[in-house]
Amino acid sequence: MLLALRCPALQAADFDVLRYGAQPDAATPCTAAIQRAIDAAGAAGGGLVIFPKGTFLTGALFLKSNVELRLAAGVVLRAVRDDSAYPLIRSRVAGIEMDWPAAVINVYGQTNVTISGQGTLDGSGDFWWQKFWGDDGKHGMLKDYESRGLRWAVDYDCQRVRALLIYDSQNVTVSGINIERSGFWSLTATYSAKIKIDGVTIRANVGGHGPSSDGIDLDSSREVLVENCDIDANDDDICLKAGRDADGLRVNRPTENVVIRDCVTRSGYGMVTFGSETSGGIRNVEVSHMRAIGTKYGVHFKSAKIRGGVIQNIFVHDVAMENVERPLAFELNWYPNYSVPTLPAELAQAKHPAHWDVLLQPVSPPERGIPEVRHISFANLHATGAKQAIVGEGFPAKPIHDVTLTNVSVEAQSAGKIRYASAWKGANFTVHAADGKPFVFLNCQAMDFVANTNGLPALAVPARQARLDSPGLPSLTSKTP
Repeated sequence: MLLALRCPALQAADFDVLRYGAQPDAATPCTAAIQRAIDAAGAAGGGLVIFPKGTFLTGALFLKSNVELRLAAGVVLRAVRDDSAYPLIRSRVAGIEMDWPAAVINVYGQTNVTISGQGTLDGSGDFWWQKFWGDDGKHGMLKDYESRGLRWAVDYDCQRVRALLIYDSQNVTVSGINIERSGFWSLTATYSAKIKIDGVTIRANVGGHGPSSDGIDLDSSREVLVENCDIDANDDDICLKAGRDADGLRVNRPTENVVIRDCVTRSGYGMVTFGSETSGGIRNVEVSHMRAIGTKYGVHFKSAKIRGGVIQNIFVHDVAMENVERPLAFELNWYPNYSVPTLPAELAQAKHPAHWDVLLQPVSPPERGIPEVRHISFANLHATGAKQAIVGEGFPAKPIHDVTLTNVSVEAQSAGKIRYASAWKGANFTVHAADGKPFVFLNCQAMDFVANTNGLPALAVPARQARLDSPGLPSLTSKTP
């Protein structure tokens, strides 16, 4: 799959934030001054916003068309620890449209925008993590909501600030920057097209454990290239989404025509995840020359019985995984306590936020909510240190179908279990299961592959992966920037 992204040249003028009153002292809030520099560049028809070395405190910034924001090495943009610095904007969060705090950096309804450099965007995430976990990790919103049967609502109600948002925009490039400790998702592109994310390093858990700290989320967007990134997250490292449940089916916008290549992922819930928000569909995606080190899942398809949507035409090839618990996973009825909202009877008459009604809206008819996964290909994929090679569960009405595995080898504690699947084929598919037991197939048809258990080739990183060890990116064994 080829993806061409060409942005018109930006204007040559420079707009130094110092001239507009910004102070690099890590103490003075500079939101208004930096925004003045951005606005001046936009008013001039385009330009380059630059910073001297230092740490600048800022609230929400809104970039303008034809503007490049350059964070050179030694520059830190640090989020102000104040909710009022992030005004509510109309957005989509975890699959539904709602009002949500603006991100630290926002590309909102703009065209031809670049964010570049080797500097750092520091989301000050621990300020919002404490709200979720509680100061002691026990008495925050999560525990309170779980105790009331509201696990499905807490992420929406907590309203944690994202680091970088691209929304309803085109021709946007994010290149080279470091993103640390975002309050919520680190880098999100929603309802956008012609997006390039290149050489971005994400460290979501610096200074703590960020809840739902995804790395890169592509949400109902198209023509996207993600390459040369290094991601260490708490939740999904790279995730493709397309809306959830009734609201996502109403919007009905797919994520499509996406290339993800030459990236490394470390801790996190998944190297590349499809879902769980799948309502608008996810299609035409190529993932290649990747390395996953210690992530929970490798390639993870997840949805729910009320999500709907079709995930199709996915090609994953030339991938190496080390100590990934489940290299290939299909969980289409994932995490019901979160995925399927139910309002407790004692709260039925109580006042609640408007977005609860959006989440609770039923999908009608119910069959429309059953997601489908089809036409998935894996090739040249090798994994060691796994717990289960493949886990998969579809639905009786829509089994996971037309999956091919070519030159795939996995070393795992057990082979795994597949339920409600059909028309899988394998060639040179090798699994070494330490427990000596074969795959378990339940309610499957035409599963035309046999795992050769005579041994595995040594783990070899694909040739193009050498690009990850170039200057400017941490070593593959490093857990910190």
